[in-house]
Amino acid sequence: MPPPRGDVGGTQLPKPGGGISGDNVTLLGTRQSLGVVVLLLLVGWGGTRGQSWGGRTVSPATVCTHRLFKEQSEDLVDHVPKEREALLEREFQRVTISGEEKCGVPFTDLLDAAKSVVKALFLREKYMGLSMQSFCKTTARYLQDLSEKPLETRGYEEVPETPVAADAPVHPPFAEQHPYETCDPQTMPADLGFGLKMVDGVVHVYTKQDLTDKSTELDLPYPDLQEFIADMNFLMALIINGPIKSFCYRRLQYLSSKFQMHVLLNEMKELAAQKKVPHRDFYNIRKVDTHIHASSCMNQKHLLRFIKRAMKKHLDEIVHVEKGKEQTLKEVFETMNLTAYDLSVDTLDVHADRNTFHRFDKFNAKYNPIGESILREIFIKTDNRVSGKYFAHIIKEVMSDLEESKYQNAELRLSIYGRSRDEWDKLARWAVNHRVHSNNVRWLVQVPRLFDVYRTKKQLANFQEMLENIFLPLYEATIHPAQHPELHLFLEHVDGFDSVDDESKPEHHIFNLDSPLPGNWVEEDNPPYSYYLYYMYANMTVLNHLRRKRGFHTFVLRPHCGEAGPIHHLVSGFMVSENISHGLLLRKAPVLQYLYYLAQIGIAMSPLSNNSLFLSYHRNPLPEYLSRGLMVSLSTDDPLQFHFTKVSDRGEGGWGGHGSPTPATTATGWPPAQVMVRGQMVARSKAMRASGGC
Repeated sequence: MPPPRGDVGGTQLPKPGGGISGDNVTLLGTRQSLGVVVLLLLVGWGGTRGQSWGGRTVSPATVCTHRLFKEQSEDLVDHVPKEREALLEREFQRVTISGEEKCGVPFTDLLDAAKSVVKALFLREKYMGLSMQSFCKTTARYLQDLSEKPLETRGYEEVPETPVAADAPVHPPFAEQHPYETCDPQTMPADLGFGLKMVDGVVHVYTKQDLTDKSTELDLPYPDLQEFIADMNFLMALIINGPIKSFCYRRLQYLSSKFQMHVLLNEMKELAAQKKVPHRDFYNIRKVDTHIHASSCMNQKHLLRFIKRAMKKHLDEIVHVEKGKEQTLKEVFETMNLTAYDLSVDTLDVHADRNTFHRFDKFNAKYNPIGESILREIFIKTDNRVSGKYFAHIIKEVMSDLEESKYQNAELRLSIYGRSRDEWDKLARWAVNHRVHSNNVRWLVQVPRLFDVYRTKKQLANFQEMLENIFLPLYEATIHPAQHPELHLFLEHVDGFDSVDDESKPEHHIFNLDSPLPGNWVEEDNPPYSYYLYYMYANMTVLNHLRRKRGFHTFVLRPHCGEAGPIHHLVSGFMVSENISHGLLLRKAPVLQYLYYLAQIGIAMSPLSNNSLFLSYHRNPLPEYLSRGLMVSLSTDDPLQFHFTKVSDRGEGGWGGHGSPTPATTATGWPPAQVMVRGQMVARSKAMRASGGC
């Protein structure tokens, strides 16, 4: 029998919608107290795991019982037949926890902690709504009980959960015409005739080209700088508050213990149920790699074979210009005293080793085949003497492998640096002219935080110029698509933005109200992480509102965050990012970790990448995050640096190292059922995001 529902002051409250929620408890206290209602949210809510794929439910050992076998939420789709669900409901053992005291802290401290944690969740909901990014539906339902604002009026993006028949096809739809086949400006949406101007680092849009008339400015909301810094300071104070840290730490320990108890009681039954799922095993479940860089999406053997093939077929093609003199591929290799016979994976030297640990500079150097930056420019750059032809070919070969494997998808990251205004058009022309597209691949655009390098080289006058180079072309393509036809087509397949660089680099400036505005940031020091994230988020927010008015799809912010460096990176990520990559430092911040759990923020983790850079493999917190209910996924990051075999050779989408995974243990070192976690296999037809909803 399922345990009784929580009862506050005699009022029956709905059962929490996710995780091991069988331990709902009787709560005593003031009927109308905000803290008591919040307590129900925090105490009765377990982790959310388990996933339904292609009409079949996968039930790995990590799946929480209530979530998988008794889904009560109307927003979530359950494809398990009702009679089978009832059978499993009877088979699985439940744990009921009774008694008055559940949290281990004084009641007054509990009220303060609960109010502060809920306020933090409201802050995230506000920033997600403002930027039209998605916010966890389960969290939103519970916050609705504490909010005066109706749920229907909130502005965050909700991805609809479409019911799917059990025998429905799960492969991408086949398009009769290539999306880049027709690039005719005449067929594109009309020009709106709007004017654009960046003011204090944020783009403002005017209904007329005359920018002097302030009355023509469109009301496109974005977060006020003063408000953003105030919210960030609140969260910074929250994560160092002693009673709140104690409360969150105990809650996280409780979640881990609850999961371990579930495994002890039901592991064998879950494995048996998993085996009964037809046509779904570890190798043919849908997988999405939500953190992989395009310039390293191939493995080292693939790149080596491609270079040798190019040396055979295109030796006399002009591929480089050195000091005004054109060079053929043959001449480039002659200057290195190399032939195709001399090349091997060892001479290629792109694989990360122990020498890269805590040495991000050495890791970046591994992108240069044979240690030569000229080969990186020729083979894995989009803008070069051959217009990125070789890079396009090797990317299309990777796409072909993904399509052949059927069940693997990837979200490749391409770079925009912000050094010049025409970078976007060049990138779009590369994709359209070379027809670099696949139904199994979406794009994410990463912006390296390298302003200090460009400023030192006198390539940029101030930080605002960099922001203009990154965002103004996107606004122009939205207002007048025919003026940027390739970019308009390319943006249809771009999901959002990423912010990348070495997070361990020291930051010499603290982002506050005294910080210089982007137009005044002329020093050669790099702006802090939160500074980058705020201005990327603000400009993306205005752009999303403009694109929504035009009927175009919107973008999300998914930065590298918490891989190294200070904890406040994760505070900024919590506020403005839909998902993050890495998140290793959450293990040191219990309050933030609990907030990431409650908000179900997707975390794309890469244990092999971390092993070569910042954290040894066996200390990786992924299993701990998983047991506590955080929304984690496994991702490859850089197959070129970490993999020995092709991505399609690995059943889990390339997550591996030496050798092939066996049925008992995968290349990640964890059992297959533990690798099959929610988030790793999230495949949304709209944008294949890591966490489109809960």
